[in-house]
Amino acid sequence: MTDAELAAHLAECAGKILLEVRASGMFEGKALGTAGDETANQFLCHALRHQRPDDGLLSEESKDTSDRLSKERVWIVDPVDGTREYGEERSDWAVHVALCVGGRPEVGAVALPGLGKVLCTGEPGELPEMAAKPRMVVSRTRPAAEAVAVAEALGAELVPMGSAGAKAMSVVRGEAEIYLHTGGQYEWDSAAPVAVALAHGLHASRIDGSPLVYNQADTYMPDLLICRAEYAETVLSEVAKLSA
Repeated sequence: MTDAELAAHLAECAGKILLEVRASGMFEGKALGTAGDETANQFLCHALRHQRPDDGLLSEESKDTSDRLSKERVWIVDPVDGTREYGEERSDWAVHVALCVGGRPEVGAVALPGLGKVLCTGEPGELPEMAAKPRMVVSRTRPAAEAVAVAEALGAELVPMGSAGAKAMSVVRGEAEIYLHTGGQYEWDSAAPVAVALAHGLHASRIDGSPLVYNQADTYMPDLLICRAEYAETVLSEVAKLSA
């Protein structure tokens, strides 16, 4: 398998495992999220170490080590992005599998198991037409003040949604035009979504316009912008006004 094929296959398989764990009826709520996270993580990590033994690996659910910092190629995975949504049996959660090369997210796949879809860098499709009025996806529980302010400035409609992966893929799938996040994330929250977004011709950067760089010693990432290229300059300008 190519790296892109491997990423898509692993994301899809992990998604199926998660659906089976949920359908077993053995867990509910927080316990379901924990069981799903641990089960999918074991599968992904074992598979990647077997298929790509020379590459580095960073997973939300595994203890991080400094070994990956000396690697040019590092896989970054999130077994369940949106554990709350998964535990609540919603569909807006995801599985992330990304390969970063030299800190750049070159390959990635985001599975949306609740929707039966996998979006990946290997087979990017054409972007759907944009809506006449821009739509901005935000957290369904705590929309960031910056995102709300930018939406007001653009006259954009706010679309509440669960996980980071689901929000990012809604832009790829044509359900929104802008995903602006300022509440802090970690590398596994955005590596795969950013790889997929870039492969589909979307803009992806920090909210100051600087590049997103992965496989850092500190995995915290303060902010993120994924949007249609047509809106990038305007959104970045509006964000800059907020901090002026």
